[in-house]
Amino acid sequence: MPDPRLIMYHKHPTSARTRFLKLDHGGVCGFEALPAEAGLSEKTLDDSKLVSHPAFLLRDAETRLGLPSGSLEAESGYRCKVTTEGGSTEVFLARFTGMDPPFDAAEASGASFIDLTQARALPQVELALLRLAYERILG
Repeated sequence: MPDPRLIMYHKHPTSARTRFLKLDHGGVCGFEALPAEAGLSEKTLDDSKLVSHPAFLLRDAETRLGLPSGSLEAESGYRCKVTTEGGSTEVFLARFTGMDPPFDAAEASGASFIDLTQARALPQVELALLRLAYERILG
């Protein structure tokens, strides 16, 4: 199974403005681009009894972005599956916990924060993942 991916976002606690982290590879699934043939699976969970937990992804993302531990928190209830020629990949959702997005850390790693309306140029599979993420974030 290919490496799982993480979509990271910030939702301002007062204004509820939601922004997604667009990484240096040009997509929102961290930290490597999904293959061009990737597609969102109709079946979000597989039949195996093995269940992944995104904690290791959160710690890795914090390290890559130069953020302190606890800067990212997993969004429960969001677990998608993307299928590729190499198998399937899980995609998780994580929220930045600070009052404001970590703009400096993002910029230092070649990333930036975008609104959902700025995601139109992303691959179709990432747009589908963002739609599901946005539905989850808004409740």
